[in-house]
Amino acid sequence: MEKNTLVNLIEHRISDSEPGYVFSAIDYTHIAELNTVHQILSRLEKSGKIKRVMQGLYYVPKFSELLQEYEEPSPNEIAFAIARKNRWSVVPEGNTALNQLGLSTQVSAKWSYISSGPYADFSYKNVKIEFKHRTTKQISDMSYKTSLLIQALKSLGKDNVSREDLEKLSERFTTEEKEKMLEESRYVTSWIYDKIKAICKAQG
Repeated sequence: MEKNTLVNLIEHRISDSEPGYVFSAIDYTHIAELNTVHQILSRLEKSGKIKRVMQGLYYVPKFSELLQEYEEPSPNEIAFAIARKNRWSVVPEGNTALNQLGLSTQVSAKWSYISSGPYADFSYKNVKIEFKHRTTKQISDMSYKTSLLIQALKSLGKDNVSREDLEKLSERFTTEEKEKMLEESRYVTSWIYDKIKAICKAQG
């Protein structure tokens, strides 16, 4: 395939992405070789069509009419782009997990993830993104949503999961997702499994 065609194809894929989407060259190596993708992304950055987050990561800029400036990308988007680039499986933990499930609105300067990769820290602006190595069993042996829910419950703690929390969490998942969670989490710590059963029965 001619290079101009590859440029147009990758540019089209990027323009179709949601504003704020963070990505690296590895996300487009199914279209062209890695070196070619790097060249294309560098050209798109110079033209202002994409912006650089950090070395090797870019995002689709989103302009805020209210603020009259480009919005910064979400730390969560950055974290998952880093994970894809390094072929890690990751799941938010702690307050990051609570935030993703709507149980916390706290704006944190540190976003935490358990990872199949090594311990690693990254910084963007005033935000720190940290990855903590965990066994594959805690990440890859379950669906993402089951793992995310387990991490959120761990963060809340056994005696701090309210009825309101159960109902909020119940609203987050479809019937099919709940069925999968019940199956996948049978062998986790008993109190967590009890909470998951309550979430799946709760009327959100």
